[in-house]
Order: sequence, then structure tokens, then C-alpha cells
Amino acid sequence: MHPITRFAHFWYDFIVGDDWTIALAVAGALAVTYAVAHSGAKAIWFLLPAVIVGVLAASLWREARRKT
Repeated sequence: MHPITRFAHFWYDFIVGDDWTIALAVAGALAVTYAVAHSGAKAIWFLLPAVIVGVLAASLWREARRKT
């Protein structure tokens, strides 16, 4: 396998891991935070931690339901 392909596979596995929905939600939250911060709005710092906590809770809930 080509080294660049291995490098891309590493980063995909590192960022996405087992649940692509978490990676997508965090990327979306980062994009929204960036857009709002650069639009001149203030006090948006809480958005990213709130999304991360919510996505983690949803992921844990999904896994707990799947196991039972």
C-alpha cells in the first residue's frame, strides 16, 4: 500500500473511528462556530461544548439500546 494511502487511512480512522455521526456533528459544530464568530456575533463559545456533550450522550444511548 502506498504511504500516502496509509496516511489517509490513519487520519480517517483517527478522526472518524467507529461512529461517523460523531465526526460529522463535531465538524458541523466547528463550522457553525467559525461562521458565527466571523459574522460579528458574540458569546457563541458554548455551542461547541454543548454539541459535543449532546452527541456523546446520544451515541452512548444508541449503544446502550443496541446492547439490550
